[in-house]
Formats: sequence, C-alpha cells, structure tokens
Amino acid sequence: MWSLWKHRNLRVWDNVTETSAVVVERARNMVADWQLANAPDVLAATSPSSSGLAAHVGNSAPDHHTGPLWQPPMPGRYKCNVDAAFSFHHNRTGIDVCVRDSEGIFVLAKIFTYPCTVSADVGEALGLHSALQWLSDMQLDNVDFETDSKLTVDAFRSTRSDLSEFGCIISSCRSLFHNLFSNSRV
Repeated sequence: MWSLWKHRNLRVWDNVTETSAVVVERARNMVADWQLANAPDVLAATSPSSSGLAAHVGNSAPDHHTGPLWQPPMPGRYKCNVDAAFSFHHNRTGIDVCVRDSEGIFVLAKIFTYPCTVSADVGEALGLHSALQWLSDMQLDNVDFETDSKLTVDAFRSTRSDLSEFGCIISSCRSLFHNLFSNSRV
C-alpha cells in the first residue's frame, strides 16, 4: 500500500510517472526488508547508511553476507547497540539506541537528536553517553554496550586523560558507567 501511495504522491506533487514494475519492485523490496528485519537471525548492519537490507534477500543476491551477523549476549544479559548519524544539511546529529535480549528479541529503542553536527568521533562518544544515561535512568543493568566505533571503545577502556571535547564525553561515560552500572560492559 505504501508503494502505491508513494507512486500517487510522486505523480500528483512531482509530476513523475513510474511504471507498474517500479511500484511492484519497491513493494517487494519493502516486504523483503520487513521480513529480514523481523527474522529470528537478524543481521546487524555495520552502518545505517548501507545500501539496504533488500540487497541480502532474493534470487539475485549472493548467498553470503558482507557484514557480521548480530551476536546475542549471554543468557540473562541485554545487548545495547549504539550508532550515530549526521545530517549536515539539517545541522543535526542523531543517535540510535536499540536493546535486545539474549534471544535477540527487541526490548527497547530510542532515538536522540541534537541540533548540531559534530565530528564522527564526538558523535559516537555522544551516542555511548546517551545510551548509558538512558539505560541508567531505566535502571537496566547486565547490558553489553556495543558501538561500531573502535576509537570510542578504546578511549573508554583507556586510563589516559584527554581534555578535548571527545575526551570530556568519554570521561563522563566512564563516570556514568562506573557509578550506575554494576554488571555491564562496553
């Protein structure tokens, strides 16, 4: 239905006419994306800007995955995936946080937006900080925090002092983590 609605809006508002094949293919891709996202063995994309989940589905797709499979945490634990995205056009930084249990079942998710753009390292550190703050407010423990930023994880685990903006956020992350979480890890 959404593909038909999109087709209608393109024609009415942008004077663009699509073929039926385009409308059907978009609908098929959306169904495949939905099915893949709701499958028990959900793939964790290494980047939200990847070409889309539909590239991994269908007859024309190769039978291998380009990104790593999402690995669930140990039983009794949660996994919190954190990522940052940036829109220079809208001058915004977005943080996506998703929590799943040891069965891979969705538990919680939240999006944070900040009215500025920052460097990638600062954005990823800000993402970790946002997740730590939010889950501490939710009083959730036994959490494995995961980010795709090796720089953020290495800085978090380091004892080195860093007075940059990035370093100050990491220092605040360490403080939140050590004061509010008793059985979690980054």
